[in-house]
Amino acid sequence: MTSSSPKINKVVLAYSGGLDTSVILKWLQDVYDCEVVTFTADIGQGEEVEPAREKAKAMGIKEIYIEDLREEFARDYVFPMFRANTIYEGEYLLGTSIARPLIAKRLIEIARETGAEAVSHGATGKGNDQVRFELGAYALNPDIKVIAPWREWDLNSRQKLLDYAEKHGIPVEMKRGKKSPYSMDANLLHISYEGDMLEDPWNEPEASMWRWSVSPEEAPDKPTYLELRYEQGDIVAINDENMSPATVMTYLNKVGGENGIGRLDLVENRYVGMKSRGCYETPAGTIMLRAHRAVESLTLDREVAHLKDELMPKYASLVYNGYWWSPEREMLQKMIDASQKTVNGLVRIKLYKGNVIVVGRLSEENSLFDESIATFEDDDGAYNQKDAEGFIKLNALRLRIAAKNS
Repeated sequence: MTSSSPKINKVVLAYSGGLDTSVILKWLQDVYDCEVVTFTADIGQGEEVEPAREKAKAMGIKEIYIEDLREEFARDYVFPMFRANTIYEGEYLLGTSIARPLIAKRLIEIARETGAEAVSHGATGKGNDQVRFELGAYALNPDIKVIAPWREWDLNSRQKLLDYAEKHGIPVEMKRGKKSPYSMDANLLHISYEGDMLEDPWNEPEASMWRWSVSPEEAPDKPTYLELRYEQGDIVAINDENMSPATVMTYLNKVGGENGIGRLDLVENRYVGMKSRGCYETPAGTIMLRAHRAVESLTLDREVAHLKDELMPKYASLVYNGYWWSPEREMLQKMIDASQKTVNGLVRIKLYKGNVIVVGRLSEENSLFDESIATFEDDDGAYNQKDAEGFIKLNALRLRIAAKNS
């Protein structure tokens, strides 16, 4: 903080209770001499969030927000993204990216509720998350101040963080000398792994790294069948049991993981300019993407489906780069959602040793598949094959003209 900077009296910190954000909490108190409000979100990371309350209390925090956002995350962020069949660079299902706009939204809302002038996060200056958090924050409150400690302090190693924690009496679970092998992020959609031996793209991930899924080699020899019911592009029931969005994802993560579904190892292009190698487990998302495309294959007009496929890479980049709250993403979302009104029906899938296999699709009300026309048998005049001759000649005209001039 420079001498010319306006005084910040209160800041809302995205707080996990881990080493980084615990150090940030104390650092904010010392460097900015301000009151800190902590915000901890349960978005399905699979870890207890309540311990963060006691840690925050022990550090003198009076305003502590602990919130279960799993349903909101699945309903308002993950499901809308999957209506677009969103995938980044042909592989990545955007598990980390899609969680950031919700956290940014709550940071701004809590800042407004508590009268805080600033928000703070624990994202590093090398990654995408700093961009996602801050673009979201500024889109929702253009006057908010953002404090990004990793861009200000000199605590740029784990050892320095541990030293700071010891000096200031900050309790941390991981004792000195023990090193978490990977940087991990988890929510309802995925768990990610970065760092350590993964920083060499030639190294195969260790079998012990994976947490959510068995290896395809160790998956059951008997396939698992599921029937997914879709309404307007969203899964609403599995095997005739109605489920909420978060329940759908929890169930699919479990059964998908049991069948070795959703492992991914990739090198991606970060928005900040560098390439990064990461590994991901996304069982529910892998199943959802395959099944959604199957029900769309029956119910979407050809040109609508193709236009969606053309728009999807742009939509994916907006999510990955942190522009969820931008007007262009919202415009695209309206187009995508409009296309989903007829995406209703059943998809039957088979999960087997890492594979998601579509084995059936049905839409009684909205199917555009007409067996009487598509059949290889006698179609009783439903389709006049002679019409194809004129169609072909008209479409070949420019090719024939070009061939004559070549």
